[in-house]
Amino acid sequence: MEDAGVVVTGAGGGIGAALARRFAAEGARVVVNDLNADKARAVAEEIGGTAVPGDASAVVADARDALGGTVDIYCANAGLASGGDEDAGEDVWADAWDVNVMAHVRAARELLPAWLERGRGRFVSTVSAAGLLTMIGAAPYSVTKHGALAFAEWLSLTYRHRGIEVHAICPQGVRTDMLTASGSAGEIVLAPTAIDPEDVADALFDAMAEGRFLVLPHAEVAGFYAARATENDRWLAGMNHIQQKWEAAR
Repeated sequence: MEDAGVVVTGAGGGIGAALARRFAAEGARVVVNDLNADKARAVAEEIGGTAVPGDASAVVADARDALGGTVDIYCANAGLASGGDEDAGEDVWADAWDVNVMAHVRAARELLPAWLERGRGRFVSTVSAAGLLTMIGAAPYSVTKHGALAFAEWLSLTYRHRGIEVHAICPQGVRTDMLTASGSAGEIVLAPTAIDPEDVADALFDAMAEGRFLVLPHAEVAGFYAARATENDRWLAGMNHIQQKWEAAR
């Protein structure tokens, strides 16, 4: 990581700030991006990085300039925890799709030409266990996080032989403002096993060292993911039980 150029979106707090701090501690030059300019500047000042506030979908060019022309690692961490069901407004669905999926696509579009030319680059996607499983009470979030995982998988299988490394971070509950904002669904499903953002950063660095695509800060997610694939109806029944528990608590 020494002197690597790293970009972390949504890094004004939570997982993004933890990632930015860890990369900086390992010797990287870090661009801190967040829609909240004050938070981005505060984290950047703390770690000796550079703040590039603004929309995560349009940060690559400015971040590249701030890093002297080269981005080595891009962490697509910014996300929207959009709740609601099928009746959520069109704007809610559109915003979730734009931030949770298309921001990743736009970043990859900007980054890949240079990475493929030099045969090296690393794309880190903060997906959530919702992308492997689902999240009750949050259809837009669940659907778009599945999309984020699908895009990360596609990047990995398409370009890994050309030196592109991809990691998908899929935690359950993490003690962040996003968990607090998730309300009763988060309290029931996520809070009991919630971890600190720094634990997520540790899990990413372990996965990078081992060359693993999936980053599972909650080890039990692997078993849930396997059950979803091999015992689908049983898994759906179990999730429906949690859904009923949530409905009763509302």
